[in-house]
Amino acid sequence: MATTHLPSWLPTVNRVVKALNRLRLPTGTIHVLTLPGRSSGEPRATPVSPLTVDGRRYVIAALPQADWARNARAAGHGELAARGRKRAVMLVETTDAHVRRAVMRAFPTEVPHGVQFFVRLGLVHGPDPDEFAAAADRVAVFELRG
Repeated sequence: MATTHLPSWLPTVNRVVKALNRLRLPTGTIHVLTLPGRSSGEPRATPVSPLTVDGRRYVIAALPQADWARNARAAGHGELAARGRKRAVMLVETTDAHVRRAVMRAFPTEVPHGVQFFVRLGLVHGPDPDEFAAAADRVAVFELRG
């Protein structure tokens, strides 16, 4: 059964990743996505791992009601940064079940270090692409445009 709570260690890890990004140090596939807060409008940054499927880039919110996913829905735009490079992006939530399954199926291959996060949340048991595809209806998938 999937959990609705993020691991207690995640805020600390996120702060470290954001600091490494500010220092322009490589963090593998991890980028920092900054979105305006849905209430305050203040910038809110979160690490994400974009992946490419059929020539399009996506990010996955393992918990669809996570603050960053709700901010993405509300704002529809943000800034993606990695190694000192920043670019404006539009975020469009993908509702097409076929696309969501394809993106999730690609995740364990494209972002192998992220598999354990999905395991800890109880969405999958391991890196099996079919198991990830089967969990596609329990996550939020956003296409990055721009």
